[in-house]
Amino acid sequence: MSVFELSGRKALVTGGAQGLGEGMAKALAGAGASVVITDLQKDAGQAVAAALPGDGHGFVALDVTDEANWESAVADACAQLGGLDILVNNAGVEITSLITEVEVDDIRTMLEVNILGTTLGLKHGLRAMRPGGPGGQGGAIINVASVAATIAFPGISVYSATKSAVDRLTRVAAMESGKLGYGVRVNCIYPGLVPTAMGAGLANDVAALGLFPSAEAAVGAVVELTPSGRLGTVEDMAVAVVFLASDAARFVTGIGLPVDGGMGM
Repeated sequence: MSVFELSGRKALVTGGAQGLGEGMAKALAGAGASVVITDLQKDAGQAVAAALPGDGHGFVALDVTDEANWESAVADACAQLGGLDILVNNAGVEITSLITEVEVDDIRTMLEVNILGTTLGLKHGLRAMRPGGPGGQGGAIINVASVAATIAFPGISVYSATKSAVDRLTRVAAMESGKLGYGVRVNCIYPGLVPTAMGAGLANDVAALGLFPSAEAAVGAVVELTPSGRLGTVEDMAVAVVFLASDAARFVTGIGLPVDGGMGM
């Protein structure tokens, strides 16, 4: 059996109705895991879950900023799957703005989704996977940070700050899990720019702010900063998540894995 094989594993992916989360859910299912997708988009999330390869998949509605929602979503996922040993904290939001023009409500939205949501995911994921939890067999948590945590790209100051926080949360959670014998590895990935709806929106937004002459010029600037000479793909990010969830990464915890073509080096 390949060390990347995930047969028998039980995974929950937040923000799985589209974009990176959808790709990650498909990759985990393709490697053999049973997957529950969570999202606020019920119809889209259910459609993605129904289309995943293999059997035993499902959908649970989840607002990642609501703790009671997290408690019920993890309980529902554990009931559907018969436990939990992989959690992908992917749900996130990016609102582009110059620092001089940033709106307080937009700051709060990014703080709540990207930091509060990830923290609550860690809390309830660790509780489910640690000894005595409904999973109780340990496992792996993968948080989705961003290359924005490692570079200074204009127009995304608050988003960058929140993704830096995701990195720090990851490392402290990994240390606590190890010290307390939870048996849960905690890592994060730093995706580069991917032409999903969010990525395309960012390019349009920074151009609209006057930071680049056009969306195409903004994308070109990203490619120019990337030694690999291209944007990332959803699959690039998804296979990194499969790696960190698998036994191939059995001695890997507390890291931020760049999946950015070298952009953030």
